[in-house]
Amino acid sequence: MRRLFPSPVLSGALFVLWLLLAQAVDAGNLLLGAVLGVLGPQLTARLRPAPVRMRRPLVILRLVGAVLVDMLASNLAVARAILGRRPQALRSRFVRIPLAVRDPNALSVLAMIVTTVPGTAWAELSYDRSALLLHVLDVEDEAELIALIQRRYERPLREIFE
Repeated sequence: MRRLFPSPVLSGALFVLWLLLAQAVDAGNLLLGAVLGVLGPQLTARLRPAPVRMRRPLVILRLVGAVLVDMLASNLAVARAILGRRPQALRSRFVRIPLAVRDPNALSVLAMIVTTVPGTAWAELSYDRSALLLHVLDVEDEAELIALIQRRYERPLREIFE
């Protein structure tokens, strides 16, 4: 069974995603969704860096909530910064963030979080995975930003994946 469904959650997600994209639940779309759900994880199994072992479901929910709140707040801050200031007044810079997390899956999730929060962009991960280089649109206090990323994103990811 594990050979047919190496990642049951991914299979289910692909099946549901196909039905949502097709906007129809008929025999053809059910069959195509099932084929995608079975073949997708099999074809991409070698691309996944390591087996995913997620722990602490309440921490996952807390992290999702924090990311949603940060996305909303960052959208407002970016809109205010772009519409309310002159471009010269923005304090845009690259910030190097030391990382304690080493799990490849956790780093992937951190990359997704950073790119979904407006005003930040993942620029580089050091070769030894000990530091992340972020480009930030408007930085008031670099030390505060580093502490925020480590506290709100990295610490929960370590609890979930390591």
